[in-house]
Amino acid sequence: MGGTVHLIDTCVYLNVLEFPGRAQDAKRINDELDSLIERGDILLLPMATILETGNHISHHTDGHVRRKWSEEFVSDVRKTIRGDAPWKPCAFPTLVSIETWLAEFPSYATKEIGFADLSIIKDWEKARQDYPGYRVRIWSLDRHLVGYDGKGKV
Repeated sequence: MGGTVHLIDTCVYLNVLEFPGRAQDAKRINDELDSLIERGDILLLPMATILETGNHISHHTDGHVRRKWSEEFVSDVRKTIRGDAPWKPCAFPTLVSIETWLAEFPSYATKEIGFADLSIIKDWEKARQDYPGYRVRIWSLDRHLVGYDGKGKV
């Protein structure tokens, strides 16, 4: 048993969506996505990725772009929730989890890792528990997240 679990970071998701101004690697990312789907890999969409993507869309300078892409985004996230997308959503964190993360945040912040990225790291840790024997990685273009790649804990 085994395979690979990929947690999709915001920079990758924006490329998958081909969001204007944030999709410089869209062809390469979408080609890789097609390969991962074809292989039968597991794809997870963290809540932080959903929240950050919505923020990027809402801050675009063009109101028409904001409207069009917010509708595309809503459609895609709804498909994710319904199980009609190639990825599954990660669970929303509990208040207890957030409290624990807050205690750890200062040490991450000193390494320039924001709170949303910390939550993705915590999703990665959970996925390693949930998928023993699988390779689990954060699929990101950000230097501080690409190193999160390892076998699930048995």
